[in-house]
Amino acid sequence: MKATYKKYTLNFKRPSETSRGILIEKETWFLIVEESGKIGIGECGILRTLSIDDRPDYEAKLKWVCANIHLGKDTLWDALIEFPSIQFGVEMAFLSLASKTPFELFPSEFTLGKQSMEINGLVWMGSTSFMKEQIEEKLAQGFRCIKLKIGAIDFDKEMELLHFIRQNFDAQTIEIRVDANGAFELNEALSKLKQLTGFELHSIEQPIEKNNTDSMAELCKVTPLPIALDEELIGVFGVENKEVLLTKIKPQYIILKPSLVGGFKGTLEWISIAEKLNIKWWITSALESNIGLNAITQFTYTLQNPLPQGLGTGGLYTNNFDCPLFIEKGKIYYNPSIEWDIKKMR
Repeated sequence: MKATYKKYTLNFKRPSETSRGILIEKETWFLIVEESGKIGIGECGILRTLSIDDRPDYEAKLKWVCANIHLGKDTLWDALIEFPSIQFGVEMAFLSLASKTPFELFPSEFTLGKQSMEINGLVWMGSTSFMKEQIEEKLAQGFRCIKLKIGAIDFDKEMELLHFIRQNFDAQTIEIRVDANGAFELNEALSKLKQLTGFELHSIEQPIEKNNTDSMAELCKVTPLPIALDEELIGVFGVENKEVLLTKIKPQYIILKPSLVGGFKGTLEWISIAEKLNIKWWITSALESNIGLNAITQFTYTLQNPLPQGLGTGGLYTNNFDCPLFIEKGKIYYNPSIEWDIKKMR
C-alpha cells in the first residue's frame, strides 16, 4: 500500500461573507491511497481560522500519514487526534479503497437513487438586498428549511429579513434556522434571543463565542428559543471531555461537521453522547469539494435523522468536480447513472 496527497484550491463563484471575513478560495488536500491496482480518495479540508488543525505543521502531518499509511485506519485515527480533518480524510480514503468504486462509500437506497434527504437552503451574509435576493431564490427553489447567517449587518436589518419571510410564509410552511457564529455579546445575547422569538425560529446556532461555557450553559437554561452548539464542539478531544461539555451546557441541539470534529468516528461519538442526554443533532458539510460532500452525504443518510441536514454547499465553486449529487426542491439526491469527473484533480 502507498499513499500520496495533493493540494487543491477551490475557487468561490462569488466572494462569500462569513463572520470571520470574506472567502474567495478554500484550500483542501486529497489523500490518495493505492493498493493492488485500486485507489481510495479522502478529502482533508480545513477552514482557515475555524478548524482546530489550521496549523503550520498541517502539511508535515499529511506527509507523516503517507509515510505511515501501513499502520491502518484505526491506528492513524488515534494518532491524528489533534488533526480532525486529516482523521476524516484517512477514514474516507480507506473506505474508498475498500469500496466497489472510489465514491460509493456507504451503499444504500440513497446511492441507488431511490431515496433523498431534506436539506436546508443556506443564505450567506451580505447586504440586505443580497440576502433578500438569496431568500427569494431559496423559496423559489422549493426549500422548506432556510438557514440564515446573521451577525454581519445591523441586527434590525436582519430582523427585517426574518419579517419578510414570515410575512409570506408561516412556520408550518418554512422552517427558519439562524446562525450567529458567536456574534452576540454576552451582555446582549438573551435580549436578542427574546427579540427573535416572534419569528418562530427553529433554532439559533452559537449565539455567543465558544469557550464561554458558563454563560452558554445559563443561556441554554433560560433561552426562549432552541440553541444549537456548533463552534463550541471544535477542538474538544476524547469521549470524556465531550460528555463533560454537553452535560454542562445542555444545549437543545448540536451541529456536527465531520471535517471539524474527527470524521465519521468523531461524529458518532458526539451523537452517542447527545442521544444519551436527549440532545438532538444534525450534520453539516464544511465547504468541502463534492468529493468530501459525497462522503458526508452518504454517511448522513445511513443515520436516518429526519431533520433537514446542512449538505448543500457543492455548487459554490467554479472548479468543483462533476458528480452524481444534485439538489431539487430542497432535497439532495444521488443519480448513480452520472459518472464522476475528477480530471481537474490531476
